[in-house]
Amino acid sequence: MTTQASIFSLNPHTMEGIDRKFRKKQTLAAARRHELFDIFQEGLSDEETWALKYLFACMPVNDMADYDGALFLSHVRQTLDIRKQVPWGERVPDHLFLHFVLPFRVNTENIEDSRGILYNELLKRTRDLSMADAILETNYWCHEKAAYIGSDERTISPLTMIRNAQGRCGEESTLAVAALRSIGIPARQVYTPRWAHCDSNHAWVEAWADGQWYYIGACEPEARLNQGWFSPPARRAMLINTRIFADYPGPEEITLADEWFTEVNLLQNYAPTRTIHVNVKDGQNAPVSGAEVRFELYNMAELYPIAALPTNDRGEVSFKTGFGDLMIRAVKDGKWSEMKATPAEDRLELVLHASEQRDGTLNFDLVPPPEREGEAVDALSDEKIQRHNSRLEEGTKIRCDYERTFLGEEEVSRFAQTAGLPPERVWDVLQKARGNSREIAAFLQERSGEYGEWPLRLLESLNDKDMIDTFRPVLDDHLIYALPQRGDLAEDTFTNYVLCPRVSYEMLTPYRRIFQEAFSAEESAAFRSNPAELARRLEQGFVIWEDLPNLKGKGNPLGTYNLKMGDPVSLTILFVAACRSLGIPARLHPSEQKPQYLKNGSWEDAVFTLIASDQKENIAWGMLRLLRDPEAAQDAPAASYYNNFTFARLENGVYKTLVYPYGKSDVYDEPFEVKPGAYRLISGIRLKDGTVRVRFTCFTVRAGEQTDITLTYRETTEDIPVLGTLDRSSTFTQLNGDSSILGDLIGKEGAIVAWIEPEREPSKHLLRELRELAEPLNKLGIPVVIAVGDSEWTASFSAANDPKLPSRTIFVRDSTYAALPDFILESPAHEAGFPHLFALDSEDQIRYTSSGYKIGTAKEVLHIMSGFIQAKGSE
Repeated sequence: MTTQASIFSLNPHTMEGIDRKFRKKQTLAAARRHELFDIFQEGLSDEETWALKYLFACMPVNDMADYDGALFLSHVRQTLDIRKQVPWGERVPDHLFLHFVLPFRVNTENIEDSRGILYNELLKRTRDLSMADAILETNYWCHEKAAYIGSDERTISPLTMIRNAQGRCGEESTLAVAALRSIGIPARQVYTPRWAHCDSNHAWVEAWADGQWYYIGACEPEARLNQGWFSPPARRAMLINTRIFADYPGPEEITLADEWFTEVNLLQNYAPTRTIHVNVKDGQNAPVSGAEVRFELYNMAELYPIAALPTNDRGEVSFKTGFGDLMIRAVKDGKWSEMKATPAEDRLELVLHASEQRDGTLNFDLVPPPEREGEAVDALSDEKIQRHNSRLEEGTKIRCDYERTFLGEEEVSRFAQTAGLPPERVWDVLQKARGNSREIAAFLQERSGEYGEWPLRLLESLNDKDMIDTFRPVLDDHLIYALPQRGDLAEDTFTNYVLCPRVSYEMLTPYRRIFQEAFSAEESAAFRSNPAELARRLEQGFVIWEDLPNLKGKGNPLGTYNLKMGDPVSLTILFVAACRSLGIPARLHPSEQKPQYLKNGSWEDAVFTLIASDQKENIAWGMLRLLRDPEAAQDAPAASYYNNFTFARLENGVYKTLVYPYGKSDVYDEPFEVKPGAYRLISGIRLKDGTVRVRFTCFTVRAGEQTDITLTYRETTEDIPVLGTLDRSSTFTQLNGDSSILGDLIGKEGAIVAWIEPEREPSKHLLRELRELAEPLNKLGIPVVIAVGDSEWTASFSAANDPKLPSRTIFVRDSTYAALPDFILESPAHEAGFPHLFALDSEDQIRYTSSGYKIGTAKEVLHIMSGFIQAKGSE
């Protein structure tokens, strides 16, 4: 190969590697060569050619299946032009430009031609600023566009995020990264995959300015860089990383270097670190190369692998992590070994000896890194603080004004009555659509006259998030081409497993008509008679391509079908979509996520030899029944899936957690249908310092039999010290303007009191938890007083009329913070920030306190208050 002059400061070796990968992608995407690669016939400049080659060389296969080359060319041309327009364009080194500005993908979002749109929004606001100030200003803009709300794992695009005006942290950070890149500033999404000290995870943003990387909380601006409410929790993290869609050379520490992507470990920028060295051997004491070593921590009642790394030729692997406990599991060829690693142990040896699970119970504790104080920083001036708070309030008002353009309940009610549809059901759908509500309403208006309630039933079959990024062409395709397929199917079966296009977490696209036209009438009839034939047809000539780990199952069905390539999950989604298009009821099994079709009234597994050559059709399932613990203590937690227990099946040496709804609590009502095999039940109770008391219960489920397992938890008796008192005479302002003293609000039976910052994610988590626990809190009958300071009260916060909160919830405004105890003004509570949460006993004594971000604090408070009340009742 003859390499031309260097472009983007690339040396000949690097250019040769890009060209080699580009040609590999051309071969892989041969089925769509015209749609993808005809753009190279358009007389491109050398910069455009190599920018496109670089994108294709690093591009996930799913993106070659789902999008056309014209989109990528438009993206490249706009990005190269922007680089010439922004004042810092020439200051950004080429290697940072290629890895952190040029890429079109941030997370798993749907790709849209958004770069120019975002640039036009931000240019005037940032072009006269320094790079550092431009980062801050961009985040103020993001705050105007969106705020935090929890949602499912499908990541919406930046434009959808703006339309919706809210999203989870992974979506906020996707928007912020896309916005920063749109003005030529290198940016990357940063994750702690899972927290060690509490459940859940978090994502934020790092941006580069004049030689240095800084961090920001996406859509949650601060007055300066390297500041955020998540700073204290990040100092307790066990991994903070970013994933780059390329073989990135550093200079940061690289956790995993793959040909197609790189995982970079950024933990040392946030927390103290140590390096664990693991040596894996076989039964003959020989080193095992290519073993997978999983570094797992407890989170959401499962052992989650924050990293999975292969051993080298000497059977060794190293991992930089924090000063907390991990479970280390090594596995190869179905044999495994597992042990707990504490901060005192940096060198471990695991011998692969186990191939079968031993049934029984194991108890152990997992301790997270301790709380640590951050480095001292200069205090901001009052002027800067006031300016910052003003910008926050201004941004909130802009966002709220936009949200007022959404369809309201009265307007929806009138529309529904005109369309002959039930107003309550229509409002339930359209309020979820938010900024997309008029699009969804137009679909209902256009189609309800001809199809009655079926357009509404289609919408009701979708996930809530689908309402905000699904448009009429998609809905028309699935409505018009599904209804003729109903036949004599029961309405629920037809609605859920034929009409509904939602299979997993893929983007919804119009494919039903095309799948119907792809097969002859005779072929379609044969597939309906025997859906297993459709599975065999779809995998003929299909190539399994294991794409980036977080993109598995994200390919849309039509793209996967046209490319005839994809990961195993995308292939199963394609099967279900094709079945439903032909009128065959199909699904992914609710817990196993395996493809199934309905035949003769029962669900049968679809077999793909490409995925599992040893898979057998019509496998006999077993039943798993959970039993209540007859010896459980009064304060034992109520069973809740992903909150305090999960179960997982052993597959090829690795435990795979079964998927059930988060918080599922009716777990004793009926047995679970599961595949036969070895299982591990994990139950755990997290203590206030983040330590988890874990119990493994291992057992076996046999085909055609029911296995009974008692769900038990370890005892967690903790001392509940007296931490101080709150000043009962402190004055608050009620929402009606009247003044009240704290003593009148909390009464004399104990209370929960919290100071919150409603615009920020930690406080929103607390409010969500209080809503989820409203029923047991109502049974306790104690008041819940929520105070908001004048500077934290925002235009978007509506304290009144929240029926989901506990019935005795009282919102007040606090101008002085006089009731807060002195220790809140000290580190670490002061740095942790809002919310400040307290549990008070009947003598006004503080028996529990928590400051800042920590998932599960409401459960802890409920547990403590229940104990107080039970103890008082037994006196």
